[in-house]
Amino acid sequence: MEIWKFPFYDIDRGIDWEGIEQRFDWFKDMKGTHQDKIWHAEGDVQIHTKMVCEALIALPEFAVLTEQEKHILFTSALMHDIEKRSTTCEQVIDGEVRIKAPKHAQRGEFTARQILYKEVETPYQIREHICKLVRLHGIPLWKNGDKLEKSIISASFGLKVRLLIMLSKADILGRDCGDKGPLMEKLEFFELVATDLCVLDSHYKFEGREHRYSFLSRDSNLGYIPYDDSKFEVHMMCGIAGSGKDTYIKNNLFDLPMISLDEIRREMNIKPTNKKGNGRVYQEAKERCKVLMRERESFVFNATNIVADTRGKWVKLFEAYGGKVTIHYIEVPYKKLLKQNHNRVYKVPEKVIEKMISNLEIPTFDEVYDVKIV
Repeated sequence: MEIWKFPFYDIDRGIDWEGIEQRFDWFKDMKGTHQDKIWHAEGDVQIHTKMVCEALIALPEFAVLTEQEKHILFTSALMHDIEKRSTTCEQVIDGEVRIKAPKHAQRGEFTARQILYKEVETPYQIREHICKLVRLHGIPLWKNGDKLEKSIISASFGLKVRLLIMLSKADILGRDCGDKGPLMEKLEFFELVATDLCVLDSHYKFEGREHRYSFLSRDSNLGYIPYDDSKFEVHMMCGIAGSGKDTYIKNNLFDLPMISLDEIRREMNIKPTNKKGNGRVYQEAKERCKVLMRERESFVFNATNIVADTRGKWVKLFEAYGGKVTIHYIEVPYKKLLKQNHNRVYKVPEKVIEKMISNLEIPTFDEVYDVKIV
C-alpha cells in the first residue's frame, strides 16, 4: 500500500515551514493569534505550533513509528490548534482577563476534514485518524475522574491512543508555561489507565456490539453486558448528496422497504430549501416509519443524515419502537462526488454540496448499535 505523505514534511530532511506558509492561509492565520502568557509564554499560535512539531519529531518514541504513522502524527500536530484563529477570545477568570480558545479542537476537526478531503487528497482512514487526533488532543490533559475511562475507550475507536499520548506530550513540550510538571503527571496517569485497558495500539475489545453501544452511549458499567431485545433493524444511510447512497441500497439492501426523504419531497412537490414544507416531509416520513415499526419490519431510512444531532432524533424514534440501528456511511473522493452529483437526474447546487461538506459529522459508535463505513 502506498504511503500517504504530507507534502511539506520529509522524514529525512525535516519540515518545510516556508512552503507550508506559502501554501496554506490557515497556517498564516496562526501568526498573530495571541495566547495567554500564563499557559503560552512562548508567543502566538504559529510559534507554539512550530515548537510542538519540532518537539514531536525529536521524541525518541517518534523515531520508531512507521513512516505512515509519522506523517499522520506530524499533520495532526500541525493542525491541532488550527481553529484557535476563529475561537480565541478574552474571558474574565477569577477577576482577571485571560485569553482562551473555547472549543477550538472541535472546530478544528471540521476544518482538518475539509482540508484533507478537498485540498490535500487523503485516504479516508488516514484523514479521520488525523481529524480525531485534532479533536481529542486535549483529553489526556483535561479529562479526569469517572469520565476518563470512557473517554479513553471511546477514543480508541477513532485513533491509536499511543499516538494521542505522543501528540499531548509534544503539546506540553512545545510551550513555555509554569505547570509542565503537573501536566506531564496527568499524561503519565492517562497512559497508565490506557495501558491497563489494553488500548494503546488497538480499540477496546467489547463482548459484542450490544456491549459496546451500551457502554459508549449510556452510563452503564463496563462489566454490564446487555441482552439484545431488539424487534427489527433500521439501516440508516448517511452521506453527502451525490455520494452514491441510492446505488449502495440497490446493491446491498434491495430486499428491504425504504423510506426516503427525497422521494417524499418529490411526491409532495416540496423543495429542499422550503423549511415549512420540510416539516411536513419529516412528519410524513415519521408516519411511514411508524407503520413499518408497528409491524416490526426492518427497513432502510434514506437521507443525508450528516449531522449527529439530526441522526440522534431519528435514532431515538427508532429505538423507542424497539429498533436496532446501523448507520451506513457512504463516501467518495471530492472530485468524484462533484462529478456524480453533476450526472444525477436530481442535481444538488454545488454551494449546497460545499455546505454539506463543512457540516459533515462522521458517525461514531456511541450513536448507534453499529456503523459501517463504505
